[in-house]
Amino acid sequence: MASPTLITPTTSTPKPLTPIRPKFTTTGTATHATTALSTRRRDFLYLVAGFVTPVLLLPVTPAWAALEDEYVKETEDVINKVRTTITLDKNDPDVDSAVAQLRETSNSWVAKYRREKALLGRASFRDIYSALNAVSGHYISFGPTAPIPPKRMKRILEEMDTAEKSLLRGR
Repeated sequence: MASPTLITPTTSTPKPLTPIRPKFTTTGTATHATTALSTRRRDFLYLVAGFVTPVLLLPVTPAWAALEDEYVKETEDVINKVRTTITLDKNDPDVDSAVAQLRETSNSWVAKYRREKALLGRASFRDIYSALNAVSGHYISFGPTAPIPPKRMKRILEEMDTAEKSLLRGR
């Protein structure tokens, strides 16, 4: 049986809660210290921006230009190698060695240029990477003598064409 005190309501009104007061109050010196801190932070940011901005505005360095020329040359070589390899007849005696060379070339190209952050956003890199992925996946799954289906070959050749156009435009 339940306790009678829990069942019967009380008629007295509850006491209001006392407000909680903060332990620390803001004074004029604390506000001054906060302003000084934000001023020092702002001065530091201006100083850092002064040093970093000229570095970002410098012209292209010779090392970057050499990387650009090397990227264009090696990418054109990869495009030509992919085109010649995927158009070989399955009865051609050199198809095994051509596919092996293509896999080696594509693996080295991807390993070299995947690390370059400046190249990752380029349209030519994206298209070549996608085409190499499709070609490699096909030969890994079906073997070097299996012909690439026409629909996949059409897509790979289109990606090669767009990548080549992007390279010519510097993209």
